[in-house]
Amino acid sequence: MRRALPLLVGLAALPAFAQSPTAPVKAWSEPSAPHVIYGNTYQVGTKGLSSILVTSPQGHILIDGTWTKNAPLIEANIRKLGFRVEDIKLILNSHAHHDHAGAIGQLARDSGAKVRATAAGARAMRLGGKDPEDPQYTPDSEDAYPTFPVTGDIVDGTVVTVGSLKLTAHITPGHTPGGTAWTWDACEGSACKHIAYADSLFAFSSGTYRYSDHPAYVAAYRKTFDRVATLPCDILVTPHPEQGEGKTCATYAQAGRERLEEKLKEEAK
Repeated sequence: MRRALPLLVGLAALPAFAQSPTAPVKAWSEPSAPHVIYGNTYQVGTKGLSSILVTSPQGHILIDGTWTKNAPLIEANIRKLGFRVEDIKLILNSHAHHDHAGAIGQLARDSGAKVRATAAGARAMRLGGKDPEDPQYTPDSEDAYPTFPVTGDIVDGTVVTVGSLKLTAHITPGHTPGGTAWTWDACEGSACKHIAYADSLFAFSSGTYRYSDHPAYVAAYRKTFDRVATLPCDILVTPHPEQGEGKTCATYAQAGRERLEEKLKEEAK
């Protein structure tokens, strides 16, 4: 998403050499100590933006690149955990806004990884995030990012694999047309948990976009809430960490549903 929300504080910083220029929201480019979420799943993003590394001996998968200039921060976090950036084999995305996809191009070049997304997500990435079908699109926005090669072959239920890793795509349009949630299992010894990386769900729009003018899109958005609420979800992770803090997939989906209904009521006034 592009709009600022309450931010996590108190996380340890990386050395000064790793810092990026300041993002539109300060915490988006603030260094944050990488940490394990569970098992082979790690948070390697910045203080206000998630980038999720899922590891295996055969190679790794990275979900989301965060803000455009954050590649050095993410790469430093990966190395701090003892992993090689060059072992990332695949990069995935939640949605194609600049604060989640902006650094993917640089990360793909540095790692040699392939980038895969939904058809709608890939279209938005090829436009540098300036997708006219996005509710938050504005022609004069400065939120564009450098384009990069991306394969738009992800559909609902696609299982992507790297070595022993298997991540499942759940198409969740609404916040953007190409929104995608990802689920997988992570284990610590014999104890395994379902991880759900659920896309941003909150309904934001530009000054001219009205959800009520797009009934088919609203219907798809409402189905997204149903889908997210029933994901396999022992641990919820979200593109902005604070959005999912203390929530389950069901309560996260309900908060998104309430936000959309509020927007529709505002538009009806």
